[in-house]
Parts: sequence; C-alpha cells; structure tokens
Amino acid sequence: MRRRTTVVTTAAALAGALALAGCSDSGSGSASGSGSSKAELSVSGPYMPQPVSADMAAGFLTITNKGAAEDELTSVSSDIAGQVTMHSTMGGAMQEQTSFAIPAHGQLVFKSGGNHLMFEKLKRQPKQGRTVTVKLTFAKSGPLTVEMPVKSATYNPSTGH
Repeated sequence: MRRRTTVVTTAAALAGALALAGCSDSGSGSASGSGSSKAELSVSGPYMPQPVSADMAAGFLTITNKGAAEDELTSVSSDIAGQVTMHSTMGGAMQEQTSFAIPAHGQLVFKSGGNHLMFEKLKRQPKQGRTVTVKLTFAKSGPLTVEMPVKSATYNPSTGH
C-alpha cells in the first residue's frame, strides 16, 4: 500500500511541476512575442481625400490588433509618393512620428484632425474613384499592402459622403 501512495504522490508532484513549467514557458512566450501570443493585424476604412495640393496628400485608416501582443507601425510607403510620413496631432499641433504603437486587443486610428499619413512629393495626382497602393511595415508582423480608395476632397467617413 505504501508503494502505491508514493507512486501517486510522485505522479502528482510531476504533474504540478509540468503545469508550472508550462506557465513559465507561456509567460516568456508572450514577452518575446513568439508562439500563439502575437499581434493579429487587419486594416479597415482606408481612404485618401482627393488632394487639393499638387505635391501632398493625406491618408486615413484604422489598424486593428486582435492579438495578445502589441506591435508597432514603423513605416509606410506608396509608389505614388516620394515618401510617406506619419503624423500625430495634439492640441492642434502636428508632429511627425517615426512609429506608432498598436496595443494588444486595440486599435491605431488615423483620422482627419488626428493621427494621419502624409503622402509627400507626389509622383502623380491621385484622382477620385481610383485607388492608391500603400505598404504598411511593422516591427514584429509581416507587412500589409492596402488599396486606399481616393474619395472626394470633402469626404466624411461617418456619413459616407
């Protein structure tokens, strides 16, 4: 009888140790962004108002992260522009940013009057009804290519006009 108790106790201790090891592995996995705890990024609502300037245009979109780890938008490019810069707007002041965090289970919103993309040194004039191809590059996730429709200069996404 004593031998059976020892085997059961040893098995229980081993199971407990394995459970703890599993916990510590998943903890380190989320810290490194590997395994199942990673960012899951998608883009919605992209648009570019038809620019009124010959050399600059703005772009707006929302990046949603349904994953358990944060990521970071580190650069944006488009074949229509010599460069695309990212800007934040706080208290009416616009400031260029080198990156934007995308929180786990959160969103990064680029909208009129707030964070936005600036397409500079335009190579051709974006026209309403056309689309502009934009490549989003992230710190951890692979790049996303987005087709951004060109809307009227006065387009408002909340009304669709």
